[in-house]
Amino acid sequence: MKLSHFNFNLPKELLAEFPAENRDESRLMVIDRKKNTIEHKMFKDVINYFDDGDVLILNNTKVFPARLYGNKEKTGARIEVFLLRELNSEQRLWDVLVDPARKIRIGNKLYFGDDDSLVAEVIDNTTSRGRTLRFLYDGSYEEFRNKLTELGETPIPKYINREVTAEDAERYQTIYAKEEGAVAAPTAGLHFSKHLLKKLEIKGVNFAEVTLHVGLGTFNPVEVEDLSKHKMDSEELIITQQACDIVNEGKAKKKRICAVGTTSMRAIESSVSSANTLNPYEGWTNKFIFPPHDFSIANCMITNFHTPKSTLLMMISAFCGHDLMKKAYDEAIKEGYKFYSYGDAMLIL
Repeated sequence: MKLSHFNFNLPKELLAEFPAENRDESRLMVIDRKKNTIEHKMFKDVINYFDDGDVLILNNTKVFPARLYGNKEKTGARIEVFLLRELNSEQRLWDVLVDPARKIRIGNKLYFGDDDSLVAEVIDNTTSRGRTLRFLYDGSYEEFRNKLTELGETPIPKYINREVTAEDAERYQTIYAKEEGAVAAPTAGLHFSKHLLKKLEIKGVNFAEVTLHVGLGTFNPVEVEDLSKHKMDSEELIITQQACDIVNEGKAKKKRICAVGTTSMRAIESSVSSANTLNPYEGWTNKFIFPPHDFSIANCMITNFHTPKSTLLMMISAFCGHDLMKKAYDEAIKEGYKFYSYGDAMLIL
């Protein structure tokens, strides 16, 4: 398959700028691959598709407030600094993106906060917009991290053309987020309310938590026609023995194993044993899933509606079947489903 197979016209007004009023009241398109059917539901109806012993695989990564605004020394120019990952906690070294990048050179200092209480020095160039910063702060490591949290804002995606609100801090985060480290939310999980999770638990559904710290690469469109030439960014992944036990037991009993989101799917597909069971894992993954692909663990998935030419769309094509996915997307556009991070959801059975 080529990149051109994944292009489609997405009307601007279908890009969700805000989340649904209640998490579990976004729309849900249900696709049955065996029956070749498409149904229209509400997200909270997802409960009707799961029973005792079924497994939901959740990505429990937590988004941190990664977007900071600082001022360049001498000129006072406003610079956006997007924290990607911490490189060294003792030296307070971070891998970041800066914008506008042309103004930021090695040796420059950036000042943050009304009182300039946090300072960063540029010590390396990594890519055209990438820099390594050393933060200078009078205080313990914990105080420094608290300062970053205080000065940072929720990193809602760039396509959302509005100011960040206080609501975003809550809504651009799953309710089961635990392990801090993502700069983008695993968005399929945003639809679960506490109430819905409780009802699933009462029904006997089991939850297996994995941790994949979603990076900005999740937004990178593919730019090569030959998909096998595309390189994914690496992201940190942790799969515990406990999660493996829950998943493998469900699999042995032929239960429904549902990956909640493309990040959960990429996580589990990164650590499959030769017997097609899930293995524990701690490290990094740059797995790129595109058609054709044999999925080893999950037999259903929940996901949002993705943008043209994205790696996420390619995974959905591989899981759903390309023609059925295209049919579903045509229908989603016709029916006015909302796309992308704050958009509606799809359940693929």
